[in-house]
Amino acid sequence: MTEPDSPDSPDSSDTPRTAIVPASAAGRRFDAALAELFPEFSRSRLTEWIKSGNALLDGQVVRPRDPVRGGETASLDVVLDTQTHAEPEDIPLDILYEDEHVFVLDKPAGLVVHPGAGNPTGTLVNALLFRDPSLSALPRAGIVHRLDKDTSGVMVVARTLPAHTSLVAQLASRDVHRQYLAIVVGAMVSGGTANAPIDRHPRDRLKMAVREDGRDAVTHYRLRERFRAHTALECRLETGRTHQIRVHMAHIKYPIVGDPLYGGPLRLPKGASDELIAVLRSFRRQALHAETLEFAHPVSGEPVRVTAPVPADMLALLAALRADTQAQRK
Repeated sequence: MTEPDSPDSPDSSDTPRTAIVPASAAGRRFDAALAELFPEFSRSRLTEWIKSGNALLDGQVVRPRDPVRGGETASLDVVLDTQTHAEPEDIPLDILYEDEHVFVLDKPAGLVVHPGAGNPTGTLVNALLFRDPSLSALPRAGIVHRLDKDTSGVMVVARTLPAHTSLVAQLASRDVHRQYLAIVVGAMVSGGTANAPIDRHPRDRLKMAVREDGRDAVTHYRLRERFRAHTALECRLETGRTHQIRVHMAHIKYPIVGDPLYGGPLRLPKGASDELIAVLRSFRRQALHAETLEFAHPVSGEPVRVTAPVPADMLALLAALRADTQAQRK
């Protein structure tokens, strides 16, 4: 197979890209063959270019479903417009792993991921564009999954279109391992699986909710440490719905400590120490940390596993819970 022009070459976004359809592709749909020839682009994007006449077969406009014979020249004549228009900002980032294809970073609690109403600047996107201006050519500046503003932890960011396409596909096929540390209210006796569909709350548009007509959502959880009236859980996402762990934990009546949307009013354990009361009252975010992320490297295919250290506020909460539990046992 003739290699398509490199997507990383300086002029590749403004010059036609060509590749020879291999004989082994004979009989396949044009859109499927094109997706193999130009894997840096999603199939839906390639289909749009076929329909607009920007993707040709032997110089001719054809339909996405038309079969190829093999030996033809497939060509793309497109200009990759800027996808992200946010302004770069010099915001420090804690990069845990990087190469020319991906960033893996430790997002602090309090950092919004995407610019939006009320947060036009000061976001992770602004920080990423400062570190790597070429990310402006990628959808969402290369971000393929997100964490809530007040959830800390590990995230992967694509730096090239092939990496973006690969990571999106891995997330869609549930091949990315995402493990979280959550501290919940209530002393659990065992782990389990929350399998309950999630969609937008019917009345409060800021919240999500378990709904029969929602999208499938599965969270696996196991006990990591049990306290007198709280539990530290290891949660693994099988799906990735908005607020998934927070909604599922509240649904099974073990809400995450400090969660302003789903946690309800502050509950203090009977006989809690002054230290624990102070820590619980001052913990103003959901006690949720994206701890470990594992995925197949988008180019080499080798497994990449990165862990973000537990942040200081959650370590202090864990220490106070341990001390309270030990004191009550004496």
